[in-house]
Order: sequence, then structure tokens, then C-alpha cells
Amino acid sequence: MADTLQTLDESGIPDPYSLPLETLDVSKAEIFEANAQGEYFRRLRNEDPVHYCPDSPFGPFWSITKYNDIIAVDSNHKVFSSQDNIVIGDAPEGMETPMFIAMDGSKHVTQRKTVSPAVAPSQLSEIEALIRQRVCNILDSLPVNEEINWVELVSKELTTQMLATLFDFPFEDRHLLPYWSDVATTSETVGIEVDMDQRMKTLEECYAYFARLWHERAAQPKKFDFISLLAHNPETADMVNDPQEFLGNLILLIVGGNDTTRNSISAGVVELNRNPDEFAKLKSDPSLIPNMVSEIIRFQTPLGHMRRNALEDVEVGGKTIRKGDKVIMWYISGNRDETVIEDPDRFWIDRPNARRHLSFGFGVHRCMGNRVGEMQLRILWEEILNRFDKIELVGEPERVLSNFVMGYTNVPVIVRPKAG
Repeated sequence: MADTLQTLDESGIPDPYSLPLETLDVSKAEIFEANAQGEYFRRLRNEDPVHYCPDSPFGPFWSITKYNDIIAVDSNHKVFSSQDNIVIGDAPEGMETPMFIAMDGSKHVTQRKTVSPAVAPSQLSEIEALIRQRVCNILDSLPVNEEINWVELVSKELTTQMLATLFDFPFEDRHLLPYWSDVATTSETVGIEVDMDQRMKTLEECYAYFARLWHERAAQPKKFDFISLLAHNPETADMVNDPQEFLGNLILLIVGGNDTTRNSISAGVVELNRNPDEFAKLKSDPSLIPNMVSEIIRFQTPLGHMRRNALEDVEVGGKTIRKGDKVIMWYISGNRDETVIEDPDRFWIDRPNARRHLSFGFGVHRCMGNRVGEMQLRILWEEILNRFDKIELVGEPERVLSNFVMGYTNVPVIVRPKAG
């Protein structure tokens, strides 16, 4: 049968309408790398919005694909548990890394509350000038009128510098942060074959580095970086003695501060090139930047899914989900739900209610660093418009192989300075 399937494009990804609905498996990382997920999720939203996949590389799972159903699941933490895992795949035995986003109840609340002051509005207002200075330095250092990889020179560099600030991480070693993030999110649990022994060795190095910082911060007066906040809170002060939990929370904070913003920075350049009328609109009215930032985050949906586990039998969308079943909220599908979002496949920088997207989640696990990411994107586009005529896309962007991180490895561009 495979030889006769129609494909969406030269990537070789099967047309979802050529597959039996009951066998449709949207967990395959190759679908997202080829940017072919749109029609897969459109079919599920239209024909089976709460869809059971009985057989996948990650075992059986339910797909929640419509906007309102996703909010219902995400907001009901008493029935849908985050405990132990937030991605579709299970970590190999002995390699689990507990983190507060994958916890329920008081422990989640305590750990989240402990680190949240680092990204509180009052704290962000104090570092806005620093972020702007760094954005300006990055943009002013870019080669002009020659091809560069925007991901490496801008997206990754800016988010790395921001992470270094939030962790008060040694600036000269900041390149380790995106490296650790990439290692953590590139694994068999999201559909990629990797050397798991090498992955664990790298994460052990991450733990050792941060353990040293922890002991240094614990011996110093309390500050507002993530490590100091954790080290000085009596309820989290012993976390460093549990390597797996400590590492899990480090990875959560690194990925949360890196992948979402990095890939939104890249996506903005890609989509403004593909939609030149929107770029012209932006240049004529820079006050649209904050709204455009929300639209970029909706359109890209930097983290494509989150997982929950049913704690009891429950009905969603007319289907009975059994206790213990794995439930995947596909944010990337909900952000394209035609019944809630007008013309959802259109990149529309002055879209009404642009902030009404799912990318940050809902309920007790809503992304606590959303304002940090939005601020970086806003400042970046303010400074791009100040100095450049265009960031010209000169080749096809290369996407990450993952069903979790919706991102880019290469966005080839030429920076065109303003005349004169």
C-alpha cells in the first residue's frame, strides 16, 4: 500500500487523506520536519477531533486537536495529571528527570513560585535596557549584504544571552546553555534516534556545572536569578542533592527560556518574507510590533504539544478516555482551529485578539516566562526596523526533526541595511 500512497510533496510524507483514519499517527517527527502537519491536524479536527491512536512508537495515545477541548484538558489538572512527563514519549527507565512542570499539587506550586520572581514584571522592567543593549550589539555585528544563518547569529545568540542573565550564568560559557537545551529536547522521547549514553553524559556535565553554581549562590546573599532563588528557599534548598530532580528543573528552565523565543525569532523572519504585504504594513506602522509578536508565537507554536495522563475515566468531545490513558494536547493544531480563530492559516500581524493563542498553555502550568519571550521579540523587531531595510530570506529554511520543538536549524538570510 505504501507504494501507492499519494504524498504531500517531495518530502515523501503520505497524504493524510490516503490513510485510514483509525491508523493516523501524528506523532512522527518527520511530519513536522517537512512542515506537513497542517493537513494531518485539519483532518483530525474535521473528522475525529478527539482521536485515539492505538499504535505508535510511543504507545497508544489520545490526540486533542481542537482549541476549546485543549483548554478544557489543560485547565483540569485534577483529572489530567502532569506527573512524571509532559512529552508524548516516556523516558527510558532510570533516566527520568522530574521537573515542576511535570508535577501535580503543592510541590509544583512551591517550586514554580520559588523561581517566578526572576521573571516577574518588576524584574523585567529593570533588565529591559540590558536586553535592548544586547539586541543592538547583536544586530550591529551582523555582516550585511552576505548570506548568514539567522538562527545561529541572532535567534540563538539573543536567547542565550537572556538565559545567562536569568541564571546569572558565567557569560563566557553561555554557549553551553543552548547546547544543553538541544541535547535535552533531542531524544527518542520525541521521535529521534540518539545515542542515549552520550546524552546522559552531557546532562551529567550540565548537572555538575550547575551544582557548583548552586553551592556558590547558597553561600552568597540571595539574588533574583533562578539558582539563587532555589538555593535560598527552605523548601527547595535540598534539591541539589537529588540530581535527577535538580537536572529536570534546570532543563525545564533552560528549554522554557530558549526554545520558545529562539524559534519565534526565526519564525518572524520566515513569515514576514513569505507575507511581504504584512512586512510593508509593519514598516509603515511599527506600533503593530506587540500584536505581531503574539501572532508570530501563535503561528509558529514553538512547542507543539504537551501531555497529560488521565487520573480517572472522563469524557472529552464525546469520547471516553480511560484512567491511565495518555492524552496529548496538540497546541499546534488548536492554534489552527477554524471554528475559533478566523482564517487561522493566514499570518496576520494586526490580527484581532492575537494573544488568544494556546502556545503558552492554560491553567496552573501556563508558561511563567511568557512576558520575557514577548519582550525580547518586541525589542528585537523595534531595533530591526531602526536599522535594516529588510532581512531577506534567500533559501528554504531547515526545520528541527521533532514532534515537540517546532523550530529551525537554519534560516539563510541576507541583511539589507537602510539606504544612506
